[in-house]
Amino acid sequence: MKRLTLLLFAVLVPIVGYVVGYSSAQQQVERKGSASTVKPEWVMSSHLTELNAKYKLLVTETTYEPGGYTGEHHHVGPGIRFVASGELTFVQEGKTTTYKTGEYFYEAGNITNAAYNRSNSPVRIINFEILPADWKGGSAVPPKSK
Repeated sequence: MKRLTLLLFAVLVPIVGYVVGYSSAQQQVERKGSASTVKPEWVMSSHLTELNAKYKLLVTETTYEPGGYTGEHHHVGPGIRFVASGELTFVQEGKTTTYKTGEYFYEAGNITNAAYNRSNSPVRIINFEILPADWKGGSAVPPKSK
């Protein structure tokens, strides 16, 4: 249990520092042909009392139409992405990776990335994220350098 608590703090402390630069107001990231729907969202409540009521787990479903994209952005918190259908082209730190149906990938949140549907079919992504409990709106925010 102690190891898990330390691991979570190692992940969450950088998030808190990162979030300090942003208000919870929605900030604009360039998008085209993409739509997100919030699925379940739970404010944390567990044996890890240090996290209770401070963070939430958020699940969203994002669909990219052919040619759709989300321009350069960061995320308020880290998350795991699951490609439910299609092929997503993901660009991070100059490296381009194509993720296909059934694959997972991780976004740290504080690294600039962009996502594109360069195929002829829709892409559906399920996002699992850790965010501040009071965060409203989408988690994609412009990179701090912009």
